Amino acid sequence: MASAVVLLFLLVFILQNQAGATITFLGGTSTLPLGVALLLSAIAGALLVALVGAARILQLRREARKRAEAAGDQR
Repeated sequence: MASAVVLLFLLVFILQNQAGATITFLGGTSTLPLGVALLLSAIAGALLVALVGAARILQLRREARKRAEAAGDQR
């Protein structure tokens, strides 16, 4: 139910923000509706955060495994 409400709010937001926005990134230029541009940038930001978080979790797991193996060797 909550996801349907969020989806509805996103749809209303995109439909109310149809003014064109010029996007320039890495030398490329494009024009998108403002609502779509903001939605795509939010998705890209969320993916970047998830990627960095996953890398950190893997790093911590490796460190914990090494410590557990070192503790097992000391017995």
